[in-house]
Amino acid sequence: MIALWLLLAAAGVGAIVWGAETFAEHLAAASTRLGVSTFALAVLLAGAEPEELATAVTASLRGAPVIALADVIGANVVVCLVALGVGALIAPLPFDRRVRLYAGAGLPAGALAAWVAWDGQVTRPEGALLVIAYVVFVATIWLLERQPPALGEVAELDEDRAPGRVGRELVLVVLGVAAMALGAIALVEGIRRISDVESTQRGLGLVVVGFATGFELVVLAWSAARRGITSAVVAGVVGSFTYNATMTLGAGALARPLRVIDASALHLPWVLMVIALAVPLLLSLRGRLDRRAGVVLLALYPAFVLCVLS
Repeated sequence: MIALWLLLAAAGVGAIVWGAETFAEHLAAASTRLGVSTFALAVLLAGAEPEELATAVTASLRGAPVIALADVIGANVVVCLVALGVGALIAPLPFDRRVRLYAGAGLPAGALAAWVAWDGQVTRPEGALLVIAYVVFVATIWLLERQPPALGEVAELDEDRAPGRVGRELVLVVLGVAAMALGAIALVEGIRRISDVESTQRGLGLVVVGFATGFELVVLAWSAARRGITSAVVAGVVGSFTYNATMTLGAGALARPLRVIDASALHLPWVLMVIALAVPLLLSLRGRLDRRAGVVLLALYPAFVLCVLS
């Protein structure tokens, strides 16, 4: 029976990855044909990081709050250490003004999420606070740069893609969102069925679910770095970190208040999540992340896994 639930979880991961890729691939063309910005359409349909949002909300509604909290932490560590590490191995990643602006907001956003969830619960008012924090983050950068900030998968989109029929593109975008939602349900249900013990769900959420939902950005970082879009890699990672710490966690709490039994077991993971963003910022003091920094970041991810599982 456990093998069946593992298969269901794996199928959920596949659906999430396919849905995120389809969503990202056709979003630019659909928004162009509709005459709206890619960012606006992404926010309307799914948000900057739809797979994490779908997973957190699904886990909340299915009565698995520890999976929602652990997914936020695990996915953020994956994008900071693995996605940036992979990107830096392929090409040096510069930290320009925009990236530093995102990074400056990312650290307090992560600290805010940790502070709100430190007692093991995130109420609906606290969830609303996190969502408002994200809106303020986006609005501030929009005003400063006079254009929508590129966040998450949206940061990697090719705006020059030749537009096709708007009907087909919209259908594919909606199918991508639906696949991510169904994949999130399958993934969360599979983890829930494997074990109903909170400690086991916490470990699986931090490592398995977090890596699965963050893997899409790893692939996009690899692809963007190969194409020389190095600044977009870093901007996407920092933007994703902020989104997950605020909007994803907030949306999960708004769907259903999050409450775990053993809050102290997540204290170290919360601290490590913030450190995971601080480390690449320290390594980039010379203005970029080189291959040596990439190796360091990738080596730190197994250390994170050992820490949270021990």
